[in-house]
Amino acid sequence: MSGGQPNILLIMSDEHGAAFSGTYGHPFIATPAMDRLAVEGTTFDAAYCNNPLCVPSRLSFMTGRYTMNCEGWDNAKPLSIDTITWPYLLRRRGYDTALSGKMHLIGPDQLHGFHRQLASDLHAQLMHPVFPWEDGIPEATEPWPGVFEAGPRVPAQGRQAGVPTESSPEPAIPTGPGTTPEIIADDEATDRTITYLRDYAAGRGEPGTAASAGRPFALCVGLIAPHFPFVVPEPYFSRYYPEHADLPNLPPEHLADLPPAAERLRRAFGFWGHSDEQIGRARAAYYGLVTYLDDKIAQLLDTLDETGLTDRTVVIHTSDHGEMLGEHGLWRKMCFYEQTARVPLQIRWPGRADAGRRVARCVSLVDVTATIIDAADADDPAASLDGHSLAGLIAGDEVDWTDEAFCEHTAHGTDRPRAMLRRGTWKICLSGRDAAELETELYDLATDPGEFDNLAGQPSARAKQEELTHALLGRWDPAQIDARIRASQTERALLREATGSTPLF
Repeated sequence: MSGGQPNILLIMSDEHGAAFSGTYGHPFIATPAMDRLAVEGTTFDAAYCNNPLCVPSRLSFMTGRYTMNCEGWDNAKPLSIDTITWPYLLRRRGYDTALSGKMHLIGPDQLHGFHRQLASDLHAQLMHPVFPWEDGIPEATEPWPGVFEAGPRVPAQGRQAGVPTESSPEPAIPTGPGTTPEIIADDEATDRTITYLRDYAAGRGEPGTAASAGRPFALCVGLIAPHFPFVVPEPYFSRYYPEHADLPNLPPEHLADLPPAAERLRRAFGFWGHSDEQIGRARAAYYGLVTYLDDKIAQLLDTLDETGLTDRTVVIHTSDHGEMLGEHGLWRKMCFYEQTARVPLQIRWPGRADAGRRVARCVSLVDVTATIIDAADADDPAASLDGHSLAGLIAGDEVDWTDEAFCEHTAHGTDRPRAMLRRGTWKICLSGRDAAELETELYDLATDPGEFDNLAGQPSARAKQEELTHALLGRWDPAQIDARIRASQTERALLREATGSTPLF
């Protein structure tokens, strides 16, 4: 890449766990576009979200700050309109900042620094409920319908179209062959992005855009796939069903010995009552959505090639969090198991690093935010970033990297603060309202990559548990965070009651 500010193309999918892609070693899920990025760029093998839920994860990413520092507690908590975000910082440096598709920016401000939205955000207008912790965790009375819906079309059973349920607050997807509103939205986001890139390369565009002004662009493409509903158009479904309709890895008696936090999630969302055939069908549909997503990425990479923009554009591919897909008896997200907390992360930065590099050190999405700001030379102390630029790791310098990742869960599915710290190959998860009384999970991913053996309380791991507990509590105060979240929930409940539950907070 020649001198000057590079263009930036960020591709953020939704609910894609790193393990569910060929690039990260899955034996049969086809992801050739991600494989291409692995060959041409840098792939991070231990990248984590900072909150395993859509809105909190994305608000953390937009600000480069942990949930406890940006207060994006749950799916019903919007970002304050005066918050500094990376699009604002890049605008100040002359970038044209555009959003195409999903970023789940609920509330009155749908842009938070982006100049414009090229394609609509299907999820931004959702009215998510607030679940007060003082009421405990509501328990589902029926199995989660997301598994029953899986396939190439939505069956008539399950949710009534458009009506949320306690266990699945997102609006239901209307029945119909071959497609869903989510697929339509992703097709539109991809098409609008391709048009933008072609206009930019040709020097045409609306007044004030990068194409018309000759300035660099920072283009964020938010794709919903492979987020549920597990409904995918053909031929993607038949590519994996029935041949690859596999089942989760559940050792004998594992479900009877789940940690309390996981058991609470199972009860809250109805993660029970699904047959093996239904589970296999849902997993196959998810695999199809991953390959559909990969095809969208391929279209964008091909467009950069066709327009001559490849050598001038930093490409970043990641996801907001993963999907449990039945592993550990769980679906969706909202926990710290690898399937949910670990996300794909690939960065192709022309001229910055040798192609094909793989990084084993732990990183997280706030580090991606810092990297975007670094690439644009847009850093400012006022941003108070919690992450660090990955430029050094991309260039092969790992000497000063801390090798750890921090994640929080503060929304529905729990009634107390939860936090995770991964350091090296070890992962500790703490849950509780006070540092004196904490539920603890401790895993050594080097010897137990499936996270089946909780070493908390074991004499052989006592020193490591003390070390990681001290490190985590040094940055995370559960009692203080519990009080702040409960106050926020009370305030938002009052405002909704006063305004008739308008979707502004």
